[in-house]
Amino acid sequence: MEYTIQKLAQLAGVTTRTLRYYDEIGLLPPLRVASTGYRIYGPKQVDTLQQILLYRNLGMPLTDIAAIIKDPDFNRIQALQTHLQMLQAQQQHLAQLIQNVNNTILSQKGAYTMTDTEKFYGLKKQAIAENEAKFGAELQQKYGKETIETSNKKLLGLSAQQYEDMQRIGAEINTLLEKAVLSGESPSGTAGQKIALLHKQWLTYTWAKYTPQAHIRVAQLYVCDPRFTAYYDKNVEGCAAFLQEAILTMTSQK
Repeated sequence: MEYTIQKLAQLAGVTTRTLRYYDEIGLLPPLRVASTGYRIYGPKQVDTLQQILLYRNLGMPLTDIAAIIKDPDFNRIQALQTHLQMLQAQQQHLAQLIQNVNNTILSQKGAYTMTDTEKFYGLKKQAIAENEAKFGAELQQKYGKETIETSNKKLLGLSAQQYEDMQRIGAEINTLLEKAVLSGESPSGTAGQKIALLHKQWLTYTWAKYTPQAHIRVAQLYVCDPRFTAYYDKNVEGCAAFLQEAILTMTSQK
């Protein structure tokens, strides 16, 4: 079945402006353009749009979606299976978060005694679910499923104080990075090496075993993957590259 741009927009629950934009950036060209100038979409375009919207619902940037869909090795069934796994993980996380909030309400009413571990468990599960949704496939491919599962298990096992310390160090890294870049510091200097050491400390909260080689691979992701780069460069451009260079300098001295 074929659809005009208006009909496809209604079917998918998006605007015609969105479909035009997808066409402009080469993400979803129509099957053809009619003599009247209207874009016409066929079954293949419908399937592609569904895939795009599924990825968008998982919070993936359009640039990453385009790279995946245009990959000659792209396998639709495999991609859908990955979607399903991510959605199931999110479903499980949401159920646990609902239970956590419910227990918190009961605790505030004096009907339930909530341990400190329970108070932070939901937050840690949320961090894992968000990380899996954004980077799960890439991280598993790079480090292996067992390594990622071990890391997630260690995160869930952190005490309230350890989790708080991990969050504090993560925020400190971002603050020091922005300050160092704006001040024109060198990644190999005192400020840069302090940041690299803090980053190593931050990693050990979830890594079963630290190695300089693994640290270098993570640093490479920060400049090779636009999603990681965007996280560190969200306020000051150049932070991701600075962090990578600082880590490379620190690890080369081992």
